[in-house]
Amino acid sequence: MDEPLIARMREFGTTVFAEMTALAVRTGAINLGQGFPDTDGPPAMLERAAAAIGGGLNQYPPGPGMPELRQAVAEHRKEHYGLVYDPDGEVLVTVGATEAVSATVLALCEAGDEVLVFEPYYDSYAAAIALAGAVRRPVALRPVDGRFAFDPDELRAAVGPRTRAILVNSPHNPTGTVFTRDELAAIAALCQEHDLIAITDEVYEHLTYDGVEHVPLATFPGMRERTVMISSAGKTFSATGWKTGWVCAPPALTTAVQSVKQFLTFTASAPWQVAVAYALRHELDWVAALRRDLSAKRDRLMEGLSAAGFGVLRPSGTYFVQTDIRPLGFADGIAFTRELPELAGVVAIPTQVFYDRPEFGRHFVRFAFCKRDEVIDEAATRLAALGRR
Repeated sequence: MDEPLIARMREFGTTVFAEMTALAVRTGAINLGQGFPDTDGPPAMLERAAAAIGGGLNQYPPGPGMPELRQAVAEHRKEHYGLVYDPDGEVLVTVGATEAVSATVLALCEAGDEVLVFEPYYDSYAAAIALAGAVRRPVALRPVDGRFAFDPDELRAAVGPRTRAILVNSPHNPTGTVFTRDELAAIAALCQEHDLIAITDEVYEHLTYDGVEHVPLATFPGMRERTVMISSAGKTFSATGWKTGWVCAPPALTTAVQSVKQFLTFTASAPWQVAVAYALRHELDWVAALRRDLSAKRDRLMEGLSAAGFGVLRPSGTYFVQTDIRPLGFADGIAFTRELPELAGVVAIPTQVFYDRPEFGRHFVRFAFCKRDEVIDEAATRLAALGRR
């Protein structure tokens, strides 16, 4: 039999996360590759999920999501950003942000339409665009004054007659950058000038550091009506395995996304939904403490990476630190991360796999700091061996 996988999906084989996690298991290395915490979320939230299961909430919830969660999401958007969404028609619960992004792209992009993405990009974006038969147009984020930023002229030049949407991830995975108001204003102006839809992945909205503010693109004039705003409970409440996300958008866009979503997963887990609704209303102090804790973990890991000889860029958000491996005498991130478990007993992720043009990121490697302090300290001790080579 010939290759059964459709041609446009053949570039998406085993993900780098699966490869590096398997490498960690095989070698016993510390896994600072995949971005998930090694501690649980707020206990009261977990208790409510268990109580929901014990109380019989184990059948299909409504397709748009449990009313409690949709209402809690709407309240959260209004309280934190001044954005008013009707929980009945403008909020849709999804199986995490990954499904939300995929369903949105599938719903809104015809074959041949172009989607602007900032590279390096989270790997599911490219797959979602390919599934839709659309075309991705990358705009590079490059280090400028210690943070990753885009060139507004390059962004403008990427727009063509078939451009349909722009996918904006801020706080940004994998670079840890948080777009400034000026950068967001440039994106907003471009969307309005060219009648583009903005798809905003804001899963790290509460995980910013050093007083840096997360500003939703939908808050800019003229943007609410053309923005599909995506978030989730996974990163906010350290429950990545719950896969509970949501879309906020005007009715026509929400209806379009739900029309596709209903044939992907139909609905999402009811017990998690009621627990997340509780957490959005009552556990944001816990999230504030998490943010302070993660800021300290970031600094802890950065210190260890710097001592080991990496060039280190300071992230303003997310779980991740980007490093330059050239000071250590390496030039290729894929080769380096495959050797790293043997060299130092640590696993990381090569950033170049998140680029269409990997030469831009060949010398960058991403480390996750959403781990217990003792794990970070042990990883730093092991990485110190690199500087003694």
